[in-house]
Amino acid sequence: MGDYMIFSGTANPELSQEISEYLDIPLSAATINRFSDGEINIQVAESVRGKDVYIVQPTSAPANSNLMELLIMVDALKRSSAKSITAVLPYYGYARQDRKAAPRVPISAKLVADMMEVAGVTRVVTIDLHASQIQGFFNIPVDNLYGAALFIDYIKEKNLPNPIIASPDIGGVARARYFAEHLGLDMVIVDKRREKANEAEVMNIIGSVEGKDVILIDDMIDTAGTMVKGAKALKANGATSVMACCTHPVLSGPAFERINSGEIDELLVSNTIPLKEQSSKIKVLSTASLLGEVIRRINNNESVNSLFN
Repeated sequence: MGDYMIFSGTANPELSQEISEYLDIPLSAATINRFSDGEINIQVAESVRGKDVYIVQPTSAPANSNLMELLIMVDALKRSSAKSITAVLPYYGYARQDRKAAPRVPISAKLVADMMEVAGVTRVVTIDLHASQIQGFFNIPVDNLYGAALFIDYIKEKNLPNPIIASPDIGGVARARYFAEHLGLDMVIVDKRREKANEAEVMNIIGSVEGKDVILIDDMIDTAGTMVKGAKALKANGATSVMACCTHPVLSGPAFERINSGEIDELLVSNTIPLKEQSSKIKVLSTASLLGEVIRRINNNESVNSLFN
């Protein structure tokens, strides 16, 4: 096993197992139980003294339970004399609350960062933070990996006859531009007005999509309102087809119903969050090799950024 160990929380054990297989080391043992009132009880089942430890645990739904499970496991490992503790968070929950967008509201993404550091996390690995500035909320190293690396090869293999990249809103332009530059494609923007949380009204398309195969890019899809209305507007403006890509399939509330009945022809997602149900429109790509390679490089003191150059 060398000088590092990998533990898995209960949020996404399938992904943890895939990472373990990629690295060719077994997952280390920990017993995770809950008392009848919901309190979490964890016991590390093998020695971690002097070891570099990695915990794979996305803080997706149920976010509070998964976050507490991570913190308690970190505390158990710290008190067991682990040399270092890296939290591998394929999905970083509470990332949407990254600033004061209104009076008297919390900055929950910062609070979660503080909790992790106090618990004993010494490094964070995550994929496609909702806002890149969250890296600055930590006083420890943070590796924010690019989810685009998963999707670019798949998009190329599709051999779409007339592809173009689209951002579903103004805020996602930088992410969409990254895709456009790496694929050598033009880009358009779906301009929308959000009336209230989890609801979006599409206004117009900035750029021409007439006769184009549009690839909508976002970091996450929650209720799917933005993506589905964006796809409808794109097709109303002459788009031949619409493929949506997102790293984090939150997919809560009416998301599956909207996707199955909407104008999106294919939804490409990663497995940072396990799907609650299946859909013929949804294609899942694994992050295991990306995360596994990053863990290997961190452990060997090799460059992580060179993966994306």
